[in-house]
Amino acid sequence: MARVGLTPERVTRAGAELADEVGFDRVTVSEVARRFGVKVASLYSHVKSSQDLKTRIALFALEELADRVAADLAGRAGRDALVAFADAYRDYAREHPGRYAATRLRLDPETAAASAGVRHAQMSRALLRAYDLTEPDQTHAVRMLGSAFHGYISLEAAGGFSHTPVDSQESWLWMLDSLDTVLRNGKTP
Repeated sequence: MARVGLTPERVTRAGAELADEVGFDRVTVSEVARRFGVKVASLYSHVKSSQDLKTRIALFALEELADRVAADLAGRAGRDALVAFADAYRDYAREHPGRYAATRLRLDPETAAASAGVRHAQMSRALLRAYDLTEPDQTHAVRMLGSAFHGYISLEAAGGFSHTPVDSQESWLWMLDSLDTVLRNGKTP
């Protein structure tokens, strides 16, 4: 077989593209090897296992998404930042469903601490500065936003909102306005 210039980065990117096409849960080293037209053994000098490949895809996707969120957040504050942040996640999930699913992969603590997941947490907290929340409310707010965004995105991707005449974009904006109101009002009773 011809050499295809395999590198860990090329293998990871091919895995990410495959995840978007067939779903993150269906990504394997053997499927990526087929993409390159090489034997599976050829990939094992670049990735250790299918789990290693999935971890690499997750790290790649977290970095890619963090870059997008950072660019969209630049110069924004308050509700404007909240909407930009949320829209960046939603748009990424729509454009890259497999990669978005990869961002949900549970990473071991050491890998997680060195990942772009830390940037996501920092951007979440930066977004919340405009709302003047103190601890533990800030941590509660980070968790609330992550849960609301991911929950909505997951339900929408699964077709959960297709049975109603109300446009899902209208509901998305209603949810973001509601979150903004809760955050502006500070601590709940």
